[in-house]
Amino acid sequence: MIAVRTFFPLTAAVLALSACGPKQEARKDLPPQTVTVATVQQHAMKGLLTASGRLIPREETAVVADVGGYRVAKVFVEEGAFVRQGQPLATLDGSLLAPQIEQLRATLAQQKVAAEQARDQAARVEGIDNQGVISGEAIAVRRFTARSSQASVAATQAQLNDLLVRQNHLVIRAPSDGLILERTVRPGDTSAVGTAMFRMARGGLIELYAELTEADVARIHAGDPAAVHLPSGRDLTGVVRLIGARVDNQTGLVIARIQLPRDPELRQGTFADARFTRTVTTRAVPEAAVHFDADGASVTVVGKDDRVKRVKVRTGLRGSGLVELVDGPPEGARIAVQGSAFTLDGDKVRIAGAGK
Repeated sequence: MIAVRTFFPLTAAVLALSACGPKQEARKDLPPQTVTVATVQQHAMKGLLTASGRLIPREETAVVADVGGYRVAKVFVEEGAFVRQGQPLATLDGSLLAPQIEQLRATLAQQKVAAEQARDQAARVEGIDNQGVISGEAIAVRRFTARSSQASVAATQAQLNDLLVRQNHLVIRAPSDGLILERTVRPGDTSAVGTAMFRMARGGLIELYAELTEADVARIHAGDPAAVHLPSGRDLTGVVRLIGARVDNQTGLVIARIQLPRDPELRQGTFADARFTRTVTTRAVPEAAVHFDADGASVTVVGKDDRVKRVKVRTGLRGSGLVELVDGPPEGARIAVQGSAFTLDGDKVRIAGAGK
């Protein structure tokens, strides 16, 4: 038993060496893998960027009532209607307001007559102060009555003007041309100051809020064309109007606002896709040189000693058989293209065509 324990580890080691040794020696004896190489360099690439987002009004307007406490008599428009500036959207019941206006008008007429009489009486005592014709107290009373009557006329006129303004605002009108997005008022509702009755898109303009990464948004500019694909299958030609100034803290994305022509198929909240075609000069390598696996994209760099090393990269635009390297080897580095799939890090390779 002691002998067995003494020599068993040695026997296992011998067996392991006998199993691994020939394979390692066999790999060392293999000739270098032949590969073709390309250099990382600047290329003019016409690539395609894609993004998606929701359709949002370019400028949304809330239509509210300026007077509160009045019953809604009629509603003239529905969602989806395109309205013109000043067009009536709804009207409030002013039946209780009309008698108040008539009453104030009658009161104002009486006060104007009384004010005219008071002015006439005050005018009669002008220039007779301290002459003994009439007492100074009586003269002061006439003058005070004239001023008081005129003040009463002004106060009643102000009250009447207030009611007339309210009467004019009983008709809810569109503040601008636009598309009615939502109607929240019904006949019989009571108006409340500041509560939206309608929501509308000013000018009927709907935009696509396309979400892009920081790297992608740096490749587009205001004024660039964009092809917007709608859920219905239609394509519309849009223009990048504005690129957001901030990055969303949660998603890490930037909003690009794409202006679109007015179209009945553009509905607020709908998802749509945008495609941007850009020509840029950037670092790129042949598409065949980039490998993809569970760890992501990588390329095989060939060093000065013709030994290879796998390097992870981040890719960007694709087109014309090339792939942009957003992150990766610097310009001028040699990248294995054909044959690199059969190499391991540290292997020495033979460059196809070298020495010819």
